[in-house]
Amino acid sequence: MATVALIVHEMRDDAETQARALAHWLAERGHKLAILANNTDELDTGAASLDAMVRAPEELAADAALVVSLGGDGSMLRAVDLAAPFGVPVLGVNFGQLGYLTEVEPAGMLDAVEAALSRTAAIEERMRVQVSVVRSDGSEFDAGHALNEALVERGESGRTVRLGLSIDNEFFLSYNADGIIVASPTGSTAYSMSARGPIVAPGHQALIVTAVSPHQLFDRSLVLRPDSTVEVEVLPNRNASLSLDGRTAVDLEPGDRVVCRRSDVPGRIVSLRNADFLTVLKTKFGLEDR
Repeated sequence: MATVALIVHEMRDDAETQARALAHWLAERGHKLAILANNTDELDTGAASLDAMVRAPEELAADAALVVSLGGDGSMLRAVDLAAPFGVPVLGVNFGQLGYLTEVEPAGMLDAVEAALSRTAAIEERMRVQVSVVRSDGSEFDAGHALNEALVERGESGRTVRLGLSIDNEFFLSYNADGIIVASPTGSTAYSMSARGPIVAPGHQALIVTAVSPHQLFDRSLVLRPDSTVEVEVLPNRNASLSLDGRTAVDLEPGDRVVCRRSDVPGRIVSLRNADFLTVLKTKFGLEDR
């Protein structure tokens, strides 16, 4: 008997239907189910009573053997964020569009869950980015972790922001841009790629720095050692903001610094694919040979 934690995209009816099917499948096999408080309505089956543990987000994956995400890449990012502190693997079922992070389509959900629970599926460890903020007065706090990227971006629409980039405590360059992305290899196919950053195989360890719409001649990305420390300072005279995996985390003022390092806590993702990274890349992006 195992505990399976479930995250459901609240705006997708098809995901809700699959969630109910999975809940019944687990109950029939004697497994326990843990759900987020805001997912209880999606799992309400009327006359059928489900024995589900309702948990706060920070406790969702406690004692779980598996977290199942029913949604798109956004749901997957949230699931990994909640599961990683407990070392729990995440299985993504794609109800989005591209679904680069999600492992299986809805028709294969039950077989994939069974494989994950029986430990016949592989588990990939993915590097995450640990992010802290140092205020201009020297105070520091932990901003969180990102599976894809940390983004320092302009605070005002229509205006660029000046950002100073330092690597391993050595100043590198100042940028006049819309922002700076510090991505993991997993995140290289997300916003970093949209900003013309390099595609890096997710099994690598590296920090990838990409400026967003830089207003200057030097516009190349940097692929750095995984043990590097990357600092992005907000320079006068405009404010900025920090977001992690698309979630706005902190408002920033001139003199504030965002410090990015490799996290000691990786994300763990269930993998059922036999295809290598390049095959998956071609499939997800609809690439064809000439």
